Amino acid sequence: MKFFVDTADIKEIRELNELGLVDGVTTNPSLILKSGGKIDEVTRQICDIVSGPVSAEVTATDYAGMMAEAKVLAKIADNVAIKVPLTFDGLKACKAIRSEGRMVNVTLCFSATQALLAAKAGASFISPFVGRLDDTGIEGMDLISEIRQIYDNYDFATEILVASVRTINHVKDAALIGADVATVPPATLRALVKHPLTDKGLETFLADWAKTGQKIG
Repeated sequence: MKFFVDTADIKEIRELNELGLVDGVTTNPSLILKSGGKIDEVTRQICDIVSGPVSAEVTATDYAGMMAEAKVLAKIADNVAIKVPLTFDGLKACKAIRSEGRMVNVTLCFSATQALLAAKAGASFISPFVGRLDDTGIEGMDLISEIRQIYDNYDFATEILVASVRTINHVKDAALIGADVATVPPATLRALVKHPLTDKGLETFLADWAKTGQKIG
């Protein structure tokens, strides 16, 4: 499973990319706001750091507006994936943008039937929001299972990009189900490596090593 980092924080992206853990980046208007920068400048900086897909979201809600904004975003870098909402205008834009050879991330997916439509429109990625579904009392990971089954049934090439990831278990469950990508906040990605028994084991090994009085090299 690939890891995308869900942030527009340049410092965080650079540090995680240097660890070799980042396959791509997802941004949205809220993350751009949090970054304090302009969308074209921030996106260009991210694309200079990460070689994988970098999702940049349109803000228009009509087809013509989406296509106009997509042309602007596409000029930033070759690895920009245009992010469009899961509406009929968004799906129409998805099909048109894909016909031009650009990657498209269809976002704000909350049902398997929506995901089916996105795949039919040729989406490169579908972004189901598991955390937001959990907030409503619906098991978000059930949606990932449903989409996985539908896409496998018909051999759709659209990649399942699990979004609104909030916990380590979200990441684990996404991998067990067979999602293609999980886009995670930097803090969650860093937390994946942590386990108290790892810390305890390392502490014991180092203590025993100190008792040997040896050095390596």
